Amino acid sequence: MSNSGGLALPTNSVDGHQTADSSRRYAQATDRWVQFLLLLICGGLVIFLLFPVAVILLKSFQDKDGAFVGLQQFTTYFASKSLRSSILHTLFVATAVTLLVIPTAFMFAYGLMRSCMPGKAVFRTIALIPILAPSLLAGISLVQWFGNQGILKEWLGGISIYGPLGIILSEFYGVFPHALMILLTALSLVDGRLYEVASSLGTSRWRRFITITLPGAKYGLISAALVVFTYTFNDFGVPKVIGGNFNVLAIDVYQLAIGQQDFNKSAVVSLLLLTPALFAFAIDLRIRSKLKAHMSVRAQTFVPKKRLLFDTVMFMYCSVIAIYLVAVLGMAIYSSFIKLWPYNLTMSFDHYKYGLVEGGILEAYFNSLKMATMVAIGGVATVFISAYITEKTKGSESLRSLIRLLAVLPMGVPGLVLGLGYIFFFNHPQNPLNMLYHTMSILVISTIIHYYTSSHLTAVTALKSIDNEFEAVSASLKVPLYKTFFRVTVPVCLPAILDIARYFFVNAMTTVSAVVFLYSPDTNLAAVAILDLEEAGDVGPAAAMASLIVLTSVLVCLLYALLTRVLLKRTQAWRH
Repeated sequence: MSNSGGLALPTNSVDGHQTADSSRRYAQATDRWVQFLLLLICGGLVIFLLFPVAVILLKSFQDKDGAFVGLQQFTTYFASKSLRSSILHTLFVATAVTLLVIPTAFMFAYGLMRSCMPGKAVFRTIALIPILAPSLLAGISLVQWFGNQGILKEWLGGISIYGPLGIILSEFYGVFPHALMILLTALSLVDGRLYEVASSLGTSRWRRFITITLPGAKYGLISAALVVFTYTFNDFGVPKVIGGNFNVLAIDVYQLAIGQQDFNKSAVVSLLLLTPALFAFAIDLRIRSKLKAHMSVRAQTFVPKKRLLFDTVMFMYCSVIAIYLVAVLGMAIYSSFIKLWPYNLTMSFDHYKYGLVEGGILEAYFNSLKMATMVAIGGVATVFISAYITEKTKGSESLRSLIRLLAVLPMGVPGLVLGLGYIFFFNHPQNPLNMLYHTMSILVISTIIHYYTSSHLTAVTALKSIDNEFEAVSASLKVPLYKTFFRVTVPVCLPAILDIARYFFVNAMTTVSAVVFLYSPDTNLAAVAILDLEEAGDVGPAAAMASLIVLTSVLVCLLYALLTRVLLKRTQAWRH
């Protein structure tokens, strides 16, 4: 007995050492894989984001021969009166759109959140439809309404729609839903008990609005204003379609790079486009650092009470905005079905058949479908896996911090700037990645990078809701990290993954600015084809292509809703 007991002890000890060694080797192997993936993620962001933007900065200090000339390019640019006027034009349009959109969107959001008017779901749906359309659609539609041959051209009293007025009205259509979503969120995060107390104290409705509603929504108002200003400042499609001779910075970049082949001066203008985005980014960070919670755990949702006069006024106000948004989309769809505007209003499919199919333009639509699908799949995989490795593993903290910084940088880089940077970087003959230039791959990569930040933040938010103990327990049981990822993390985060896929797909279908410099005759895209068709005067086929993009985006959103319902029933039952 004693001998057998004495023999058993060393055996257990040896087994214990072997187990410890095995665990140590497993942990070391996992750490090496994590470090490799972190380096891969960081390297990808550096190559496809940081280097292209850095090359733009370098180009702005060089001449055409590559010689360093300091600030000469900036001096030459500002010496041109026409180019200087573009800065003032851009600031004027961006400021005017911001001043118009923010109060309008706030009152629309206020009507949805604070009134009992009928048709709220309809108004909300109509208000968000512009997100599914390319920005060019509004310009095409307004030309049909108020252009030289427009139905309502007399309404403008002789003022041309081709210029600042057309740009402002078109940008209003494009940026309104972005501001509305932010303001709806801001108004939903106010404690309803504050209004009950104020009402019991006899505080007037106007004073409640001034002292409770506006202070509670001020951060949302500032964020929405920054988004609207930056989006308008950097937009290229709308000024190209309806701007006429009213030049803005985005048009200057395009004309200097594509028309005049003056890449150094276009780099200077790109840096000017980058400036407001960086300021907006810095202000947003400052705001977030001061942001305080407005709702405690005991907070109550505000429930509006019926007030006939107020509800009627809000319904009429929202109806006016909804009619404008529907009129813009409706005119584009209508224009795609009439034979020849405004002389032959017979309904037909000629623009789809002869303008798109037989004209060879429909290939651009299928290219967009292909690219959008690849962006959705590749974007989800890239963003979610990189967010998982960054947030759910340990070690290499400095590398993780760098990845987090690089992940939010695309938010401050306009699409035109990114696209121009890709020309400078990937078109260089000595770059081993030159083979990507003028391929579908570079369109996919640039689009993923362009919309990386919002998707990354969505993924991080979803991942932070999962306890880190899952990874700790998996490691202690020697379960490979990839098994934990696919069996636990992906099913739990499926709603966020589907949201990211839809976001990537819709934006890939509608984007123009980043890809307008990068496509080739074989990889022309639907949104870029709209630009070419409109420039050639083929408004009907351009409207047909825009309508196809909207229809596709709507179908994808419906498919998303169906997948969400089916898949979440199977993977999210534990939530209920």
